Amino acid sequence: MRRVILLAGLLVGWLGAAMAAEPPADLVTLDSGFRFLYDLDFEHAHQAFAAWQQQYPDNPLGPVCEGAALLFSEFNRLGVLELQFYQDDKAFDARRQFAPDPALRARFDGALDQAEKWARARLAKDSKNRDALFAMTMASGLRADYAGLIEKRNLASLHFTKQATAWAQQLLAVDPGCYDAHLATGVSQYIVGSMSAPVRWLVRLGGVSGDKEAGIRELQVTADRGQYLAPLARILLAIAYVREKDKPRARQLLVALRNDFPQNPLFGREISKLDAQSCCAKP
Repeated sequence: MRRVILLAGLLVGWLGAAMAAEPPADLVTLDSGFRFLYDLDFEHAHQAFAAWQQQYPDNPLGPVCEGAALLFSEFNRLGVLELQFYQDDKAFDARRQFAPDPALRARFDGALDQAEKWARARLAKDSKNRDALFAMTMASGLRADYAGLIEKRNLASLHFTKQATAWAQQLLAVDPGCYDAHLATGVSQYIVGSMSAPVRWLVRLGGVSGDKEAGIRELQVTADRGQYLAPLARILLAIAYVREKDKPRARQLLVALRNDFPQNPLFGREISKLDAQSCCAKP
């Protein structure tokens, strides 16, 4: 069951109300906001998402992206983004205790509550509203992330994982071209597929099935064709390959991520760790 909290590293899936007086015009897109996020440039990510919300004040994607940036910044502050936590269950269980920021937690919950409120209002009028379904998918995934990685509440994380998968399936039924939605379903498949057979059977009784290979294929769909979450899917694939002892493929993904996001030092550090492990493993 402790593999369930791996969702926090995998769902990602990825802004507070730090408003700039006049954000640059080229920041006013969700795409640029996510790019700043993957580069760990939280100030500009905040500006981009806040400016987007000013343009689209009733769209639930605004506050859910705000929540994503808040969580990502907290992960970065706490060191949760270090990939060695995910190499195996033993390493993950041995991680240090975290001291979350209560003020950030309040902002995070407030952003997701707002996103869900606006999304449900849209869905009450149109059950196939794409933005609302996407916002609900992300909100459930983000709640699972916080519960799993920061609070270490495994059952709560599993509950939110199931919710994220259900919303993603609804979204894909409405818009098969929303390749970002495959992230949630892929994560769920991989995590449950990694469990021991008895636990997997019990989880399946709860309505969540799993298949590691199918999960990797779905993550690859997002990595190849996703709009906002493609880099995150590549990070998750790297984690999966490390766990599956395929470190050369993990390294290849991390090198590409380092090249795409040169301001993010995490990718270079993880590459160095993989290289050191490979060196030590040689006779």
